[in-house]
Amino acid sequence: MDKLMLLGDEAIAHAGMDAGMSGIYAYPGTPSTEIMEYVQNSHRAAKENIFCQWSANEKTAMEAALGMSYTGKRSMVCMKHVGLNVAADPFMNAAITGVNGGFLIVVADDPSMHSSQNEQDSRYYGKFAMIPVLEPLNQQEAYDMVFYGFELSERYRLPVMLRITTRLAHSRSAVVPSKKIMQKQVALPADPVQFVLLPAIARRRYRGLIEMQPDLAAESESSGWNTFTDGSDKSVGYIACGLAHNYLIEAYRGKQLSNPVLRIGQYPLPEKLVEKLTAGCEKVIVLEEGYPLVEELLRGLPAVKNISGRIDGTLPRDGELNPDIVSRVLGLSANEGPPVPDVVKNRPPSFCSGCGHIDMFNALLEAIEGYGPGRVFSDIGCYTLGALPPFNAINSCVDMGASVTMAKGAADGGLHPAVSVIGDSTFTHSGMTGLLDAVNDGSPITVLIGDNSTTGMTGGQKSSATGRIEDICAGLGVEPGHIKTINPLKKHHQENVEIISRELEYKGVSVVIARRECIQVAMRRKKEEKTKN
Repeated sequence: MDKLMLLGDEAIAHAGMDAGMSGIYAYPGTPSTEIMEYVQNSHRAAKENIFCQWSANEKTAMEAALGMSYTGKRSMVCMKHVGLNVAADPFMNAAITGVNGGFLIVVADDPSMHSSQNEQDSRYYGKFAMIPVLEPLNQQEAYDMVFYGFELSERYRLPVMLRITTRLAHSRSAVVPSKKIMQKQVALPADPVQFVLLPAIARRRYRGLIEMQPDLAAESESSGWNTFTDGSDKSVGYIACGLAHNYLIEAYRGKQLSNPVLRIGQYPLPEKLVEKLTAGCEKVIVLEEGYPLVEELLRGLPAVKNISGRIDGTLPRDGELNPDIVSRVLGLSANEGPPVPDVVKNRPPSFCSGCGHIDMFNALLEAIEGYGPGRVFSDIGCYTLGALPPFNAINSCVDMGASVTMAKGAADGGLHPAVSVIGDSTFTHSGMTGLLDAVNDGSPITVLIGDNSTTGMTGGQKSSATGRIEDICAGLGVEPGHIKTINPLKKHHQENVEIISRELEYKGVSVVIARRECIQVAMRRKKEEKTKN
């Protein structure tokens, strides 16, 4: 078959369609966003009626994908690593209910925090839930593992996690596609009560999950994704997980690698293969992206001694690995390359020219000036840039939706005014429930919703909130007289300051919607309209 040049994300999406996937669910988040976008832009996906709409958040995406699996069809859910925190409730329980149709959970971790608030390692979640985890080392494996993941999921009736990292998600390589598989027909689960987690049923299902662990471990021991290569130099053996295996091979480019190597691409950890590697090796170095999961597990095995990796400082404890870091650790020469030109050096992010958030913050800063600092709780989105100079306008950014609840807590503690700044997509992701809490408790907060009618930070995906914010707020119980809309443009500045100022004085729950289309989305829309005409 012809090769395709695909990003890692695109390889997963393409594989899903080739492997008979009937639906994909996701909430946008770097570095996972392109998986859903690839399917949405596929004429073939539309022709084959593959469901591919953005969900309100990762939890609803996980639950919807589980529901499609319930029907016997193959489904995929995609998110970035912090999104798995949002979806943790159904994720953990799906391991106990089990699945019917193949169910693949794709999680993209972001070591070095290129676009994230932490760099947590999703493999721990897989171990926590006791489900198989797959970790590809390149785009071809990412593609092939989708097929294998669906098959493994259906063989054990369990969810399977496919964990990738930023470097794989956003780099491109040739992929050879496989023979396509037709979508499955509706076939309800053989055990009709397995999805009912009443305690008596849940206990039975949980015991079944535990009893399944030796079989899952045996799968890892014999898996083609876990390979042992012996070597004559036993002074050190290498365990390389997923993408880190590439760094090891690149570090030895042009030199002979004569040490034993265990490459890991499937979990649970293949302990027999580990013992095979460590037998006779004086020392073991673990190369893994993210947290030291494998290194920790090895330290718990009595037969394995002299382990090095991220825990003992042989490798950096945080951030991405790369061939230069691995080369230095192995005592090999690193190819540092030429200095980075000034034109491409890291630059502080800033609002796009013409962004409505600029005028929103300018109005807020003037309105709140007389109250003193430390009163604005914000959230995760483009508007988080309001924390940087020259605005210095916000005092918190913790997780999706936290601005509303933190403002509520501060108001409950006596701070007034307490302001939440949140985007329209984040508001429907997880801000709405916090607003309901504030309404129920009568907490005096002002929620400023930056409504740019899109999910701007990840590239302009559809926002679940578009055109509905006023109705949602009223439905949650906000007094209609305190739901205001402003137009964040310079010419409306004084009017906007006056509206925000009045709501800051109000000792109840108020919402100010700063509505103006994202400048990037508007430019693309106008270009498309011009092309059509």
